[in-house]
Amino acid sequence: MVSKPSDPVAVKILIAGGFGVGKTTLVGAVSEIRPLQTEELLTDRGVGVDDIEGVEQKTTTTVAMDFGRITIRDGLILYLFGTPGQDRFWFMWDELSAGALGAVVLADTRRLQDCFPAVDYFESRGLPFIIGVNCFDDGYDYTVEEIREALDLDGGTPVVLCDVRHRTSGKEVLTTLVTHLLAVNEKEKAAAR
Repeated sequence: MVSKPSDPVAVKILIAGGFGVGKTTLVGAVSEIRPLQTEELLTDRGVGVDDIEGVEQKTTTTVAMDFGRITIRDGLILYLFGTPGQDRFWFMWDELSAGALGAVVLADTRRLQDCFPAVDYFESRGLPFIIGVNCFDDGYDYTVEEIREALDLDGGTPVVLCDVRHRTSGKEVLTTLVTHLLAVNEKEKAAAR
């Protein structure tokens, strides 16, 4: 008897965090397809509305979402949805998070407080997430434990140092998330027994 190959498993993942933290860059670096990006030029209309302190060189912003796809291994495909970072676009997060199995919250040590809303959002919804600390050249060097303490994370939430400009680093972040999701799933199964 010839066995039929199983259908691939598609998993929806969110990439979230503050403005200018590297969400679009991460999706673009790891996607095996040309990513969909909704980047628009920053205009005078954002002055006084968008906080660009620490990212003054940024000239564009995501106004809807980023979308990409990556095959982690045979049969496991991640669909990546990058959220917009500014407060004024957060109304879209509920729609983007529908059906997601997990999230990566990107953090920037120069503006660590900018990831608090994303952490709060996923904690309040019970959506498993990890923290990816995008290590900018002019950022601060904190240990994983210092970051965990500053974000008041429980011990089970992984924190990964990364450079999302590099595909291998981005893949490591996503692999850590998938591993975390599997562990959470196993823990839930064991609790149900």
